[in-house]
Amino acid sequence: MTFCVLTLFPDTFLGVVSSSILRRAIEAGIVDVELVNVRDYTEDKHKTADDYPYGGGSGMVMKLPPLARAITDARNKYPGCSVVLMSAQGQLFNQELAWELSKLPSLVLVCGHYEGVDDRVAALCDMEISIGDFVLTGGELAAAVVIDAVSRLVPGVLGNRGSAITESFSDGLLEGPQYTRPAEWQGLNVPEVLISGNHERIRLWRRSRSLERTILRRPDLMVRASLTEEDFRLIEELKWQAD
Repeated sequence: MTFCVLTLFPDTFLGVVSSSILRRAIEAGIVDVELVNVRDYTEDKHKTADDYPYGGGSGMVMKLPPLARAITDARNKYPGCSVVLMSAQGQLFNQELAWELSKLPSLVLVCGHYEGVDDRVAALCDMEISIGDFVLTGGELAAAVVIDAVSRLVPGVLGNRGSAITESFSDGLLEGPQYTRPAEWQGLNVPEVLISGNHERIRLWRRSRSLERTILRRPDLMVRASLTEEDFRLIEELKWQAD
């Protein structure tokens, strides 16, 4: 899968693409990240990519023509790509959307900066995505989040495919607690069931803890979660334990 990032600050991504899992995926040829400087699509000697907003106001707005040329070039280079504008007004990014995007051959991420982009840019994109209700200096950090979340779902990126399936939000629930050695440290112990060797007990314990954490910490997720009869039984047992 290819990520093509349209940005005024490509250096922002250098740490992201040269570290950990994503770096290994790029080296293996499973994922590619192309960083495109929008200033390369300007037509004046000063490479002006922003201007004052019509009607007045503080800050600068990224100009339409350079972004339009960059988007057109990306669409021609990556047929079948989806163009995403990182925007505070966009669809909220979540694991479900990450799974959908991971099935695409290529994704073009448009990063606004300053006070944002000329609103007409949105008409040239396929969707707008927000990573949360807060303000960032630019769309670069948001795009990096999308790249990381989506790339780990691409087959071959994670060494253990099951890791992506069992992580928080993958099935609509929070992931249960995880432990590693030592089994005891300063009076803090790993739950006995996890070192019992009984795989069925371990599976049920993990599912029960996942349900418990979701109910206690993110009850809003339970509304959309796909629960089985076994899940409802485990929830009833959790209620009994609470009583």
